[in-house]
Amino acid sequence: MPWTFNTLTEWDEVWWDKLRPIYREAFPHGAKPEKVLRSMLDRGIASLHAGLQEGEAVAMAVTGFCGGKGRKRMILDYMAVRQDQRGQGLGRLFFSQIRDYAEREHQAEAIVIETEAEDTEMNRERLRFWIRCGFIATSYVHQYIWVPEPYRALYLPLSDHFTLRDDGKSLFRDITSFHHQSFRGQ
Repeated sequence: MPWTFNTLTEWDEVWWDKLRPIYREAFPHGAKPEKVLRSMLDRGIASLHAGLQEGEAVAMAVTGFCGGKGRKRMILDYMAVRQDQRGQGLGRLFFSQIRDYAEREHQAEAIVIETEAEDTEMNRERLRFWIRCGFIATSYVHQYIWVPEPYRALYLPLSDHFTLRDDGKSLFRDITSFHHQSFRGQ
């Protein structure tokens, strides 16, 4: 299975045409509008990742960074594998390349994600996936004012220097800051 991993730091309409169907399929509600994603890349606060199998787009992700005072954390904003390609290990392969990118290109101390915390089978399945990828789930559940679902943060330490000193609430300060930055100027 010839597999290719690409990272785009500038908006590219040709690439987006390949990745848009995966994004729309995986995130039919609540996803950032295309113009926001484009702005994020144009302003240099996000990257768009593509996973291709035999030249065909099968996975996509959007990442960005946050941090201050000598710390750098990758926010994994979106990641999806095309529905008809799931269950074959492509998600773990794709994520491992995103993790390698965070370490190699940005010397990130951790990767942070948020997942829906509502107790449904789909959410439990997603949580199990991330835990298999090495993430640690936090106990804090965050309720945004702009979306009805509660969310939980998960983190993957990439550095021995990274420590979480609370129940996950601090991770939401980073996640929320990233979301605010994403929509700035929109």
